[in-house]
Amino acid sequence: MPRDPLIALVGKPSSGKSTTLNSLTDTTAKVGNFPFTTIDPNRAIGYLHLPCACSRTFPPNNIPPSTSAPTPLHLRCKPNYGACLDGVRSVPIELLDVAGLVPGAHLGKGLGNKFLDDLRHADALIHVVDVSGTTDQEGKATRGYDPSADIAWLRDEIVRWVLGNLMLKWGGLKRRHTAIKATAVETLQGQFSGYGSTSAVVARTLDRLALKQPLQDWDDKTVELAVNTFVDEKFPTVIALNKIDHPDADKNVAKIARAEPAGRLVLCSAISEIFLRRLAKQGFVKYSPGSEFVDTREDLVEQGDPDGGGLKEMDEKLRTRIENLKDMVLYRFGSTGVNEVLTRASEVLGLVPVFPVRNIASFGSGDGGGAGERAAVFRDCVLVKKGSTVGDVYRKVMGDAPMAYVETVGGVRVGEDDEVGVGKNDILSFKVGRA
Repeated sequence: MPRDPLIALVGKPSSGKSTTLNSLTDTTAKVGNFPFTTIDPNRAIGYLHLPCACSRTFPPNNIPPSTSAPTPLHLRCKPNYGACLDGVRSVPIELLDVAGLVPGAHLGKGLGNKFLDDLRHADALIHVVDVSGTTDQEGKATRGYDPSADIAWLRDEIVRWVLGNLMLKWGGLKRRHTAIKATAVETLQGQFSGYGSTSAVVARTLDRLALKQPLQDWDDKTVELAVNTFVDEKFPTVIALNKIDHPDADKNVAKIARAEPAGRLVLCSAISEIFLRRLAKQGFVKYSPGSEFVDTREDLVEQGDPDGGGLKEMDEKLRTRIENLKDMVLYRFGSTGVNEVLTRASEVLGLVPVFPVRNIASFGSGDGGGAGERAAVFRDCVLVKKGSTVGDVYRKVMGDAPMAYVETVGGVRVGEDDEVGVGKNDILSFKVGRA
């Protein structure tokens, strides 16, 4: 069965990696019934924010007949896990906090062996970079460090790890490849499967390389090029430029932005996000996680609410901190950037949300979430990779149960091999049995 995607947070010590993880999983300002869960000491559940199916407009034949106006779908959307607020769904996704990395990890330096062993399970990486320049490559306090160097050496460590393992066996591997007349995909997958690779990943790697010479004729330079391309395919990476509220961050961000593709970069301040969520939990501010707005009691009174939203009064010190955070982070960058980090990671993975329902006419699940036109809808949401089929989703949700048929919006039957995508075969009702 397809497994759930796993996103790993990587970075040197003191880069803010653990703070970023906490900001992605912190539930102090959570809406919904999915609790923060630590799966083991370095795994947790984060929340991916995306448009929910309840926000769509459906044709009349998909709305149950009624003698009175039914409650709008977005008001009846009550996820079993996560939350849905005004059509924005918070979908749980598994995160991995990888041991802090230092140069030389592929040789076993620091926690290198643990880092690389953890890494093999990941589908995508979030590289948390300290753009303040106040920590060196080993995470020790300094000033004026160039954080663009961290991006280069961390990727190089991963490449050297894979390349070193491959070259140890390269001679024998080539002889066996020739003897059994294997394809390049078969031979490389035999070596790369230990990194969580699949034949499809290896095939895409070879397609990108477009090499004309057979594998047994590859020289060392070609092997290294193949490994670099494989690392890009197997470990797509988002770079989270953390600590953007530091005075020295601007020049470092500008340098990195000139060298890296814009689609890989996200500006963020994880500690600001945690601070705002905790103030919201304590009743000092009104704040939705990842929002560009934060309101104090005084703000709400000015907006016409005499009670100030029931928020607590703040002392001058706390009020100053809030105003500084607004100026340095929210007004300048539009948000703390934390939600965007996971969104960007899901984009590089090509994740597609699919909404399994029991009743394709009402979008209900029949699990006790109410009845009739006020029944809860779109109770479940699963994430699958781009290119997944209806059959893939069925097996992810239903396991080995025999499939009779599958319906989508309008009661239209879809085939097992039909592809799912956003707005295309992404609301499905599964019928178990023999066709």
